[in-house]
Amino acid sequence: QEQLVESGGGSVQSGGSLRLSCVASGFAYSRSCMGWFRQAPGKEREGVGTIDSVGRTSYADSVKGRFTISQDNAKDTLYLEMNNLKPEDTAVYSCAADQFRDDDYCAGTWYRAQTGFWGQGTQVTVTP
Repeated sequence: QEQLVESGGGSVQSGGSLRLSCVASGFAYSRSCMGWFRQAPGKEREGVGTIDSVGRTSYADSVKGRFTISQDNAKDTLYLEMNNLKPEDTAVYSCAADQFRDDDYCAGTWYRAQTGFWGQGTQVTVTP
C-alpha cells in the first residue's frame, strides 16, 4: 500500500528556516515524480516543487531561490529545505507522488493536474 509520511513542520519567525521530510513506502519510488504541494486556509492547493526520476527539480516562482528539494533514494525519502520563510508561506505542506510519469509531466503538468497520491500533510506557520 502506498504511503507518504511527512514530518518537520512547525512555527518559525519570518526569515527563518525549516526542513520537511517525507518517508515513502509501498510503491516504485525511483520511478515516480515526487513533489511538495501546499494549501493555505481558504486557498487552493498549489505546487511548491517537484523532482523527477532522474533528479531534476522544478519550483514554483514564489519559492525559487528560497526552497530546495532533495532526496535520498537509498532511504526513499524526500526533503524540502525552506529558507528565508515568509508569512505567505504559511500552509499545510503535503508530500505527493505519481508513478511512471514522464519527466516533462513531472516538471509541468503535474503542478495543475495534481494526480497521484498524498501524505497527510504537516503544518508550517511563519509569523511576522
